[in-house]
Amino acid sequence: MNYIDAFVIPVPTANKKAFIEHAERADPVFMDLGATRVVECWADDVPEGKHTDFQRSVALKADESLVYGWVEWPDKAVRDAAMAKMMDDPRMNPESNPMPFDGKRMIFGGFVPVVNLVSEVAEDAE
Repeated sequence: MNYIDAFVIPVPTANKKAFIEHAERADPVFMDLGATRVVECWADDVPEGKHTDFQRSVALKADESLVYGWVEWPDKAVRDAAMAKMMDDPRMNPESNPMPFDGKRMIFGGFVPVVNLVSEVAEDAE
């Protein structure tokens, strides 16, 4: 069964281009270490909730935008092995690939899929 790492990041809106460039350098590391897919999405239609919401989850500031993303792995063992190797990869070095966001306010976690529907149209597109 696949394994999913998901995350929400507050990114200064002015850093959108820098964020994309950072992701384009960092995300191949996940793929090289066994991920099957990496998706990073810039918020477009994320409403404020009455009790909780994405904005509050990361203490979003007025000059920031949300990024939601996920990394798909073949299984948790591949993910765990990749995470152990990742910090030694020079492409993840914060000096050469600095994070254009406050990593302390990022939320993330690993998830086991319990439902996974894929349309035939989506399968044909791949």
